[in-house]
Amino acid sequence: MPAGLLAEAHALLPETVALRRKIHRHPEVGSDLPRTQRTVLDALAGLGLEVTTGSRLSSVTAVLEGGRPGPAVLLRADMDALPMQETTGLPFASQVTGAMHACGHDTHTAMLVTAARLLAARRAELAGRVVFMFQPAEESGGGAQHMIEEGVLESADGEGVREAYALHIMTRFESGTVHLRPGPTFAASDQLHVIVRGRGGHASTPHRVLDPVPVACEIVQALQTMVTRTVDVFDPAVVTVASVHAGTTTNVIPETAELHGTFRTLTPATRARVREGIDRVARHVAAAHGAEAEVTLIEGYPPVVNDLARTTAFRDTATALLGADRVHHLADPIMGAEDFSYVLQQVPGAMAFLGARPPGSPPESTPDCHSNRVVFDERALATGAALYAAAALDPHRPDR
Repeated sequence: MPAGLLAEAHALLPETVALRRKIHRHPEVGSDLPRTQRTVLDALAGLGLEVTTGSRLSSVTAVLEGGRPGPAVLLRADMDALPMQETTGLPFASQVTGAMHACGHDTHTAMLVTAARLLAARRAELAGRVVFMFQPAEESGGGAQHMIEEGVLESADGEGVREAYALHIMTRFESGTVHLRPGPTFAASDQLHVIVRGRGGHASTPHRVLDPVPVACEIVQALQTMVTRTVDVFDPAVVTVASVHAGTTTNVIPETAELHGTFRTLTPATRARVREGIDRVARHVAAAHGAEAEVTLIEGYPPVVNDLARTTAFRDTATALLGADRVHHLADPIMGAEDFSYVLQQVPGAMAFLGARPPGSPPESTPDCHSNRVVFDERALATGAALYAAAALDPHRPDR
């Protein structure tokens, strides 16, 4: 482990925090992030990197050429915000109505910029190349896939990127700790949409119509039973109906009722089983009542699957940097989703979680990612920046 890396990251913490807060004040949603892109480009200026921008989205790819031969390593940070209103009351809170960095992408971006500074200063001892991937549209739109199609994995040399690493900040973990596991780490994320079609009429005469509302309610309950009775508990699935829409007033039975939600799985077999089960249950429950169900299932991100060898090496790197008491095995996957999965489908690598729970906040009630009240302990950003840099510098990584 390079001497002084963590200490230097702590020395750069004021700059890292300032960059994070600048991005946080002006969040941008989706694939078009011109202000964030400009901020990243300005922050990388003068580091001697080969910098390119995307054509279909506001991405930034920066390549650092090391002083010694070796493989290309990709380090990734996402940059987009969420379409939600911030209520943290922070002095640097979002100034954009209806947009907030509630998933910590502003911290990821600031940490990766600082990692680029740390690595640029150590260019002579760096073996190979480092590809810094600053990605829009993680929350929706699959920005990682678009960057892959535009060549981010081939931007280093003829052989392309050989391994890839990413961090995701979380307040559920103690600040400055690192948590990771081999295998499935984030779940596949798919959408379900069901339209139950009945026959509308007056609310006082339900026997003369075909009310889709109780049918839709029964489908919601039946889907939960389907999961518990057909899915292996050791290869889990989550089915959530998050939105129910029917009717316009109190005295009219509507013609249709709509269900919208998500289902999360970790393996291809369970993903296929749940897809089939949702379609079957919805259609047959509706048919049992004489109604019809129109089922639409939309495939989303695949699961994030950490490579065993790279996860072991990443854990060893983190342990050497931080000490064994700050690095923990993640016992269970997180059923959220992440489009870093597309990168890991192409090259082996790993995603780890960086704890950033504010001091004194109780673990069970601290707002976490996607909360309008989430607050991250910014001192953890030094740990993340140093770990990003260490992932590229560590000579004990596979294939080096």
